[in-house]
Amino acid sequence: MKGSQMDILFSNVTAVTMDDSMHVYTEAFVGVTDGKISYLSKKAPEEKPTKIIPADGCVLIPGLINCHTHLTDSILRGYADDLPLPEYLGEHILPRQDKLDERSAKAAALISIAESLRFGVTSVSDMGAFPEAVAEAAAQSGIKANIAAECKLFSEEFDLEQHEGFRQTEDLHEKWHDYDTGRIKVDCAIHAEYTSDYRLWDAIAEYAINNNLGVQLHLSETKQEQESCKDKYGLTPAQVLDCHHLFDTKAAAARCVQLTSEDKALLAKRGVSSVHCPVADGKFGVGSADVLELVRAGMNVCLGTESPAAVGRLDLFEVMKRASLTAKSCREDASALPAAACLMMATVCGARAQGRDTQCGQIKLGMDADLVLLDFSQPHLIPCHNVLSSLVYSATGHDVVLTMVRGNILYANGQYPTIDLASAVNELALYAVPHVFSDEAPAET
Repeated sequence: MKGSQMDILFSNVTAVTMDDSMHVYTEAFVGVTDGKISYLSKKAPEEKPTKIIPADGCVLIPGLINCHTHLTDSILRGYADDLPLPEYLGEHILPRQDKLDERSAKAAALISIAESLRFGVTSVSDMGAFPEAVAEAAAQSGIKANIAAECKLFSEEFDLEQHEGFRQTEDLHEKWHDYDTGRIKVDCAIHAEYTSDYRLWDAIAEYAINNNLGVQLHLSETKQEQESCKDKYGLTPAQVLDCHHLFDTKAAAARCVQLTSEDKALLAKRGVSSVHCPVADGKFGVGSADVLELVRAGMNVCLGTESPAAVGRLDLFEVMKRASLTAKSCREDASALPAAACLMMATVCGARAQGRDTQCGQIKLGMDADLVLLDFSQPHLIPCHNVLSSLVYSATGHDVVLTMVRGNILYANGQYPTIDLASAVNELALYAVPHVFSDEAPAET
């Protein structure tokens, strides 16, 4: 970076670095050169940058990382609310997902990515049935993404080379893995233990291990899932999947609500990251993962929203607050899971789960300039006695005024330089929704 002119300088900003010492600098200057953080000081740089962003009254944080979602499900937002998870999924969501096509999926993914950028998310982990469409949308938008084809298996017959999810995984890996010097990464995925069996687990594990890919999955979401698995195999979902080597590579397990103490110790030993989704857990009434126990067991715990169909909006600020409040309520302890820990889960721990911890998650010299600027001059953020507390308990995604990935501004003050949002909205409304809901009876007037 030496010798290059500084591209962008944030001036007079409060910088929440999330570095190892949790430094917060007020009236700071943060410079970006060639997509990297190149300057961090309380003093203005001597060199003149190409662009100065005055940031008085604003807070700069590392980009938030959503470690579990299904971007194409924005088309199903609000379609099946106030239902238990098995009914929501089996009777409503899966039948509609089966009617998606590539065109519908890309429009829905673009809407979700725009929403994510609007709310300060700079990297997402996605698993779904149309990973090619998601990859195209991610490539176009400039967001970072770990993308996986969500594999299920219900058939008695199984031919690996004919299995759609496995073929998608192979194609995705060949075309998209490490796209744009790693901005897009490809993972393997199974939907869950209860939607597949050992034949698929073995195949996915072998492919992931041989190609050094991560694995995404849902794990121990409900008591019913946990007990059914023990009845069937004599083991918990974590234990049976471990027997089939799903955790012999870098894995991120979403939900983890019903894990036993033995499960937690096993997953920690295997280096599995737990993706805590407290808003989704609360919405489905399934209980909540015990984050403090997961951490004590030695697991890396990060945050995810789950699907926009499940939770309504992809706001990781809401998830951070809900994570803290849930922990405090469950333990009857106001000190449980403080604001700093929630911010750590949404940044540093998320980067670790995605295999990006050397690139992002902190405001640190040499890191990718994945940065989010929030306007702290709004009434609900005044006064600010503790910026970490304000970020978790008072701020929302709507306070974000700028989102940057690798030094490229992808959202600023209502504008999306890389996404034609009006076109995506029209595509969703005029093509995707009629296509997916074509058998719905006309609404009564």
